[in-house]
Amino acid sequence: MSLYGFVRTLSLSHVYPHNLARIEAMCKELKATVLRLLPQASNGPLSQIGDKQDRLQILKSTAKALKDGNVVAVPTDTIYGLACLAQNSAAIEKLYNIKGRNVNKPLAICVGEVQDIYKYCKVVVKEELLNDLFPGPVTLVLERSATLNSDLNPFTKLVGVRIPDHPFIRRLCQMCNEPLALTSANVSNQASTVAVHEFEELWPSLAVVVDGGPIADQSRLGSTVVDLSVPDKYRIIRTGCACLATVDVLENKCGLSKDYFS
Repeated sequence: MSLYGFVRTLSLSHVYPHNLARIEAMCKELKATVLRLLPQASNGPLSQIGDKQDRLQILKSTAKALKDGNVVAVPTDTIYGLACLAQNSAAIEKLYNIKGRNVNKPLAICVGEVQDIYKYCKVVVKEELLNDLFPGPVTLVLERSATLNSDLNPFTKLVGVRIPDHPFIRRLCQMCNEPLALTSANVSNQASTVAVHEFEELWPSLAVVVDGGPIADQSRLGSTVVDLSVPDKYRIIRTGCACLATVDVLENKCGLSKDYFS
């Protein structure tokens, strides 16, 4: 039986604290605790209450792992991601090592709400634009503020910021009360992943793997990355999965023009 197959046998139909302790003990040798987000139930208020309690316990376990300086795997609206606290320099180093990522390649940050962006970035676009694109499959590159950890991408004054259209990771950011450093859940230069078994080789290096099921968007293209650091201009850095819709908002609704010279 594969590692993924073993963990799938640990059914998390009711993830209460005593069950979490049992599951964590069973997974101790694997190093990673794999927590499965069950689909939202629609068969009555009691079931919905149970679902909320399950998700809250998974959120608490994942947030604790992050606050302890660990790296976790989480679902987003585009692909699975590896995350750590962006303000924790040791955790950032750990994330680069797990992924085998070139230290000169930047990490994006993920926040829970549009208002959080202003704390960590210097925003030169209207808030209306941010609200039009977030939450969604877009990464906006802005100038970083002095509040953001100087050890995160120290080679550039810019940083990409995401608010995925996925309730789990947004709530996780809110519970941690600080941004997450976020990158794709795969060994560097390998294909992006849309299910947890696809990055099984990374599990032993992770504290928690949150299994949210297959990602709905199976394109593996990741988010559309747009540089908005120059006032009134935009530049597409990566087309990703939402390029046409993003450009439509930038040009036709917000009046930005394409930057051909950056």
